[in-house]
Amino acid sequence: MSTEDERPEIPAVPRTRAEMRAAREAAEAAEAERITRAAAPAEQTERSADQPDAGADEAAVREAAAREAAAREAVRLAGEREIAEQEAAARKMAAFEAAAREDVEAAAREDVEAAVAADLGEGLERDAVSAVPVAPESVLAGLTPVDTATSVPRGPVRNPRRFLIALGAVLGVLVLVGTGLGIVSLLQGPRISEVQVDPAQAIESSGSRVIITANQALADIDPEQVTVEPAVPFTVDASGRGVGIRFTVPLDESTKYTVRVADVAGRGGGPSTDLRTTFTTPASNIFLLRRDASGDDTIFRTDLSGENAVPVFSHEEINDFRATSTQLVVSVAEDDGSRLLVMDRDGTDERELKLPGVGFVGAIQVSERGGLVGYSYSDRELSDTEGRASVLVTQSLSGDDDPQIIEVGDAEASVFVWQFVPDSAAVLFIDFDGALSLVDRSTDAGVQSLGLASTIQGISRGTYTAIVERVDGSVVEINLADGSEAPLAASDPDYGTATSITPFPGGTLRHVVQRDANGIPVGQAVIRVDEDGTATPLVEVGSSDRILQACASPSGQYAAVALAADMANNPYDGMLLPLPENVETHLIDMDSGKELVALTGFDASWCQTAPRF
Repeated sequence: MSTEDERPEIPAVPRTRAEMRAAREAAEAAEAERITRAAAPAEQTERSADQPDAGADEAAVREAAAREAAAREAVRLAGEREIAEQEAAARKMAAFEAAAREDVEAAAREDVEAAVAADLGEGLERDAVSAVPVAPESVLAGLTPVDTATSVPRGPVRNPRRFLIALGAVLGVLVLVGTGLGIVSLLQGPRISEVQVDPAQAIESSGSRVIITANQALADIDPEQVTVEPAVPFTVDASGRGVGIRFTVPLDESTKYTVRVADVAGRGGGPSTDLRTTFTTPASNIFLLRRDASGDDTIFRTDLSGENAVPVFSHEEINDFRATSTQLVVSVAEDDGSRLLVMDRDGTDERELKLPGVGFVGAIQVSERGGLVGYSYSDRELSDTEGRASVLVTQSLSGDDDPQIIEVGDAEASVFVWQFVPDSAAVLFIDFDGALSLVDRSTDAGVQSLGLASTIQGISRGTYTAIVERVDGSVVEINLADGSEAPLAASDPDYGTATSITPFPGGTLRHVVQRDANGIPVGQAVIRVDEDGTATPLVEVGSSDRILQACASPSGQYAAVALAADMANNPYDGMLLPLPENVETHLIDMDSGKELVALTGFDASWCQTAPRF
């Protein structure tokens, strides 16, 4: 029931001082008029009487003046009394409005509590206090009725104690819910809460990871519990809530991978579950160098269809280049020697690296894991007694340090052939004396001697194993970690000694040359040899053509074979690294042996080194 219906009528009350002064003057005027009307009959009666004497007249005048003064005093007192009553009424009205505001605040508090209870589905009951503070009758007597259409809304007055009780109930429910969820989690077993993986990086280099984070600490994980499909070599490390799967080789492009950790239990016990996640690697790109005898040389980036080639860098003479997952390193020729440039993969943010002097750069390579670029360097001014010839130099890709020349026995070594060890900062090289040596640029361990060798065929990713041809013509696999070696197994069928061998995850690409009885080449081929020795020809050419280089994509999914056709009519250019003017790179699917596309250009970014002439 509304309390507004029970209020008495409230007369209008002057609220300002101007209104109260006007009311007082009106009251004085009314009182004066009332006294004048009361005195008029008496004066008329006195005038109609016989003529009084002079003393009587003076007494009458004094009496009339006294009555007038009394009347004025009565009017003044009446005005002051009226003002006092009006001020009291105004104070009471203010008190009434304050009570109304308190009612509104109480109603708002109740609405907040009701919303909290509704969200939790608890339906908390409320004992609303319907009594509203009402002013005493003496106050109401001076007030006017409140218009219900514009009055302040009223609600039940809340008890702070009940609010605290309701808040405590809400917190208790939250605790119960959290405990219940914890119990449910234990009953269900571990579940995946987060997965971290970089698919784009995974197809470029080895060592990428999938990190699975569970919703609770896990019991010990055995590597046998982890499987990856399609199959790929990996290692496992687990701690707390995380399980890390590190791929020791790059992954195939455009492939969906499924990682499964079987029978995973929480550290606190409970049932076991399987943790399973999937991710898809992106499509691959490749960079190629296209030389132009009549114009600028250009480095292109293209997808494996060859239909979306984009030029990223051009120069009058590009001698060689290498690519990392984020940068390009380009060797260009100038009138006074070479310049070495580093840029982003789209050709932007170009910057020049400092060289050991004014001279020529060749055989550039990069170590992405070590953040290094390496190259052979020769001074422009070179004689039998002065200048450096084919010294091996390494320096940071950032350009923050000076070039470092490899030394053997405190002397700068002239290097015949060299390679970075994949996924490291180590360098394997053969000097002009035929000494095979290994040095790790990330440590101060010094140079490790590995005997004599005539050439380095290649170094396997993820295994730290080099394929080297010894000076006696034998080909061996050397474990670079401990120096042990074993003969390289022949292929089945045996295609003879290879002129170059390129390792890839799961096998090797071998370039073999077929010769007649007089030793003249009559044909060439690129043979894929699996780890079990099974050999499959991928590319074969006749005596008029030449295979310049064979490389594998980082994962071994594809092969890139550089071919120069019709060598009799395909002259070499005059570059520091001379090659036939017309060269094509053929991309081949390793599993099916099918050719994907033939692209104009060479020096595919999948290759660790430039072609050898």
